[in-house]
Amino acid sequence: MDKPLRHIAVSCGVLMMALLVRVTWVQFAQSDSLANDPHNRRVQIEAFAKPRGDIIVAGESITGSEQSPGSDFKYKRVSKNGPMYAPITGYFSQAQGASFLEGVHNDVLSGKDSRLFTGPLDLLTGTKPRGGDVITTIDPKAQKAAYKGLTDLNAKGAVVALDPGTGKILAMASTPSYDPSVFAGISGREGAEFKRLDQDKEKPLSNRAIRETYPPGSTFKILTAAAALDHGTVTDINAPSGAPAPYRLPLSTTEIGNVVPDSQCDKVSMKTGMQWSCNNVFLDAALRTGKDKMRETAEKFGFNKEQFTPVRSAASGYPAELDKPQTALTGMGQGSVTSTPLQMAMVTAGLANNGKVMKPYMVEELRGPNLSPIDKTEPEVLNQAVSESTAKKVQEMMEYTVSDGTASKVKIDGVTVGGKPGTAQHGADVRDERPYAWFVSYAKQSDGTSPVAVAVLVDPEDMDISRSDIAGGRLGAPIAKAVMEAVLKK
Repeated sequence: MDKPLRHIAVSCGVLMMALLVRVTWVQFAQSDSLANDPHNRRVQIEAFAKPRGDIIVAGESITGSEQSPGSDFKYKRVSKNGPMYAPITGYFSQAQGASFLEGVHNDVLSGKDSRLFTGPLDLLTGTKPRGGDVITTIDPKAQKAAYKGLTDLNAKGAVVALDPGTGKILAMASTPSYDPSVFAGISGREGAEFKRLDQDKEKPLSNRAIRETYPPGSTFKILTAAAALDHGTVTDINAPSGAPAPYRLPLSTTEIGNVVPDSQCDKVSMKTGMQWSCNNVFLDAALRTGKDKMRETAEKFGFNKEQFTPVRSAASGYPAELDKPQTALTGMGQGSVTSTPLQMAMVTAGLANNGKVMKPYMVEELRGPNLSPIDKTEPEVLNQAVSESTAKKVQEMMEYTVSDGTASKVKIDGVTVGGKPGTAQHGADVRDERPYAWFVSYAKQSDGTSPVAVAVLVDPEDMDISRSDIAGGRLGAPIAKAVMEAVLKK
């Protein structure tokens, strides 16, 4: 063979070898990334090629799948009572992707989870299993009471109910809400509907229960009391506090008054301060406890960390860097402290559970299409936030606030209830804005255990109500009571 032909043969051999190496690399090394690339049309077609598993509440499906004719995406998602359950399910859309439980447990619902393969034959034959189901902890009656309470007020807001002993989320409502079914497909009309919801200033797509933070106002006083008692700042809840009313912030000429006459709060005990929500008592308690010990207790209840339920919750905040006036203001839930409704439900549930905070969760079990469980959530202790004796003292004050104070609207016949209302200003420079109305409470059984704790947030910005009528005890207490009654009747 002459030299030119030999060069050509070698070049062709090298090119052939390079081609084989590239094909091998693509087929084996890059196969997973290419197969799962969201821009791969075949991946998208496969995702909607069969009915999806369902999200279950109390044995009933709150989601489903229906055929979408005229599209290469064969099935699309439908929801039952979509607006009521959207903060739990999220959405699964041919065009917009997935959120909340639909997104977190997409592999189980779609059938891609390896735990759904029933045996070696499935792996050998390439048989794709049907989607599994997500079994939630939600109590449908409590969820209905929470959602109805908010929608009857025509208010923006959120409700979270927990089982204090386990951390199960019994209800999670957020308003205004949306129906995930209306943009589940890929049509132009559905795309326009999603765009409208996404750009709505009322933020219906946002889950206010876990993704938005607010100043917690006077509901935070239960945590201030817990911190002051646990760190020894206050040793007797019935002893005079010595905190004058009105209360002058340290290093400042600013004086903080009270909703009730200042004479009713002047130097009163912590128990009386809780009863009438006396700001001076809790400003003084937070200041004397100090920012570091206040933050330590707040973090034991879950502040400054995201929570995963398994859906991610925004972190509530108790800042590290606070001066003395700012530290005092946190005692009444103002200043720099912020909280999600879920977080305030965790604080309330932890105190009702004698100081033990359980990790919140909303998925009881993941189940295969043959009804066999593939994963089950076990209750998990997050922290012993405060001692049992401290928690019982806060319970005593919260129960007194219901029986003889500002939380009386949450009373339930024959049931011991603890509660605390709150009204929270948006900030120091927004006095003309309408404040948030909060309410936190728990119900206690005859054996001393609590089956339910609730946090309610009402944002009355667009409500037809006078500013003077905005109060947690007036707006939030009836919702909290209805939710607790729903759980107790179960």
